[in-house]
Amino acid sequence: MLTKKGLLKDFQKEPEKHWKVNLFHEKGFKRSVCHCGKSFWSLSDRKECPEHEDYGFIGTKVSKVKWDYIESWREFEKFFKKEGHTPIPRYPVISRWHPTLFFTQASIQDFQRFDGDVLEFDYPHNPLIVPQACLRFNDIENVGITGRHMTAFVMAGQHAFNDSTGNGYWKDRCIELNFSFLSEVMGIPEDEITYVEDMWAMNDMSAFGPSMESYSRGLEIVNSVFMQFQGMGDSYRELPLKVIDVGWGFDRLSWFSQGTPTIYDSSFGPVVGRMKKELSIDYDEDLFKRYASVSKNLDVDDTPDLKKARLETAKRLGVSVEDLERKIGPMEAAYAVLDHSRALAFAISDGGMPSNVGGGYNLRVIARRAMSFIEKHNWNLKLEDVALWHAEYLKPMFPELSKNEDEIVKVLQTEERRFRQNRERSKKIADSMRGKAPTTDELARLYDSDGVTPEQLGVETPSDFYDAVTKRHMVQEKEEVKSKLDVSGIAPTGVLYYEEPYVFEFDAKILKLFGDNDDLVVLDRTAFYPTGGGQMHDNGEINGIKVINVFKLGKVIVHKLAGPMARSKEAKCKVDRSRREKLMRHHDAVHIVNGATKAVLGSHVNQAGSEKDVDKARLDITHYDALTDAEVAEIERLANEVAAKDLPIDKEEMPRGDAEQKYGFRIYQGGYVPSKEIRVVEVRGFDIEACGGTHGDSTAGAGPIKITRTKKIADGLVRIELVAGEVALEYLREKGKILAEVAEKLGVPEDDVPKAVGELFDAWKKLRRGKK
Repeated sequence: MLTKKGLLKDFQKEPEKHWKVNLFHEKGFKRSVCHCGKSFWSLSDRKECPEHEDYGFIGTKVSKVKWDYIESWREFEKFFKKEGHTPIPRYPVISRWHPTLFFTQASIQDFQRFDGDVLEFDYPHNPLIVPQACLRFNDIENVGITGRHMTAFVMAGQHAFNDSTGNGYWKDRCIELNFSFLSEVMGIPEDEITYVEDMWAMNDMSAFGPSMESYSRGLEIVNSVFMQFQGMGDSYRELPLKVIDVGWGFDRLSWFSQGTPTIYDSSFGPVVGRMKKELSIDYDEDLFKRYASVSKNLDVDDTPDLKKARLETAKRLGVSVEDLERKIGPMEAAYAVLDHSRALAFAISDGGMPSNVGGGYNLRVIARRAMSFIEKHNWNLKLEDVALWHAEYLKPMFPELSKNEDEIVKVLQTEERRFRQNRERSKKIADSMRGKAPTTDELARLYDSDGVTPEQLGVETPSDFYDAVTKRHMVQEKEEVKSKLDVSGIAPTGVLYYEEPYVFEFDAKILKLFGDNDDLVVLDRTAFYPTGGGQMHDNGEINGIKVINVFKLGKVIVHKLAGPMARSKEAKCKVDRSRREKLMRHHDAVHIVNGATKAVLGSHVNQAGSEKDVDKARLDITHYDALTDAEVAEIERLANEVAAKDLPIDKEEMPRGDAEQKYGFRIYQGGYVPSKEIRVVEVRGFDIEACGGTHGDSTAGAGPIKITRTKKIADGLVRIELVAGEVALEYLREKGKILAEVAEKLGVPEDDVPKAVGELFDAWKKLRRGKK
């Protein structure tokens, strides 16, 4: 099997083919091999690759510029715009368009789409640049310590797609642009720039290629990936679309230009100063500069024994470990709080929320780690305030953070309240663990069961703790539909259930009969809707035999019958109209209620699941608390108001990329769609999403809408059960009948039933007390 390490070794047998570019020839770059085995290209006579080099830019002016964070983007954008690249806004950090990843982890992910299981790219311009905010949780332990690790960072993506338009470019142009920006725009001396050979690959080897890491003074500034090959078992071939995937460490551009002790000082700008002032942190700037230049050696991943590394660092600086930790520790904790609050601001603004499920689990991990630091140092600090400081500073680049300030505050206040409620239990657990050295597994179990972090226990965080608790929630498993039915070789089923006016009777040709009783039928075309997207299947008849189930295998639709089908080539089909209309009304109502929840509760609300059946429907939403009676009443009132307005329900099939550009990524609130063409359903001006279900022409048919029950089904998830249309009328009639019967038994008017029931309950309680 192909491996990244094996491919790198093979490719390095021909370095001139895979890494040498025209620039290296023109400038006289020479290739060397480091004692660690890494190969690199440089104009100087260096013997080691840059990974063995301390940070040589801290406190020293290497580049001719000194940019703050916002200015860095303006200069980057100006250069690449002049060189023919189109700047585009960032995509959300919650990657709802991706089939498996909860979070956007790299700028190239913005454009990755799938047609079934085949990787494709949808891009609005070519070439382009994007200031993509990314979230990664595999280095949490390093955040605040190494001076360079972050959970939220901006990757300035530079991408070119070598398609048939001829607008893309390849290695020579890529490294030429890279070198020009570093040496001419930033003013880094040419002999201070080193290129290190590497290999990039997707986990499944569906795409890979050589890459070039650009370093200066020990800092990797940018990684240029030449996505060129596709793995096929033990061999590979060229991709049909070769992609330039350059990830500029945007935070590192301002850090390098300013030469500040840490990346946090340059990236967070005035927010760092405000934090120091608010907390009155004793900051030894000279010690911190000297410490920062060697702190890259404290990377938890590369340093199993962190205590030993601390001791060696203290010796190099000429201070005791105790003095080092006393002077450095509070600022490291403050940097971690600053980083985590910025990550949470981006996530909440884009519709994410701390919880115990899915990607929300990782957001809760960093929220609680930040709060643990605040508690440990007895700081009078609110996490939501720090998040708003970031939003204010980043407004010129990311104005959406300020627009969503209310959401950020509400979510973080709720999270902090839960953290405080858990404090007493955490203290008891900490007391019981005193003097013990819990393993990573034990700490992970404590976190999962009680929400207690290592910081709260006062124990040293194991190097693999945060990786152990977060890696389970970085990727969502793809559901694999397994079937014993072989539909290979059968043509895709023609779809009639979207035709308007709706088709309820039709003729079709029988393509295949399955099953021991010939009770599974595939037609050349069908108006029977198969179960999908939360909507239950249609029923009806085929050649007089009842259809009791309809499901889809790939692009083939299979009909399950109540009995065997006689061998025939022709089929007369009839869809149960009453059932279809009830399902359709419930589906319309779910969309309406979904829009109402966003309007009433806030933009953080997203659909997390739904089901539409004939007798009821349900909608699961992301929300940080159980719904109050007042909130339920307002959601129901607004939903019925929308139904009464008779708003059009528009359905449109369009290319996926066009839909994303026109409507944004809110269309994926119902889930990922693995298709080039998607069907967009809009309750005009109120709710919009990609949806494959059946819908009416207007909202009037969905009314009345009655919410029958709401409940919190998991932390951060609320379920709303509802009925609509004639099912709602029947529900209300039944409730009215029950009320009338209760009023009759109590001998009071219906309006007085609540009062009479209360009096009856009080009397019952008195009777119970009298018997005791």
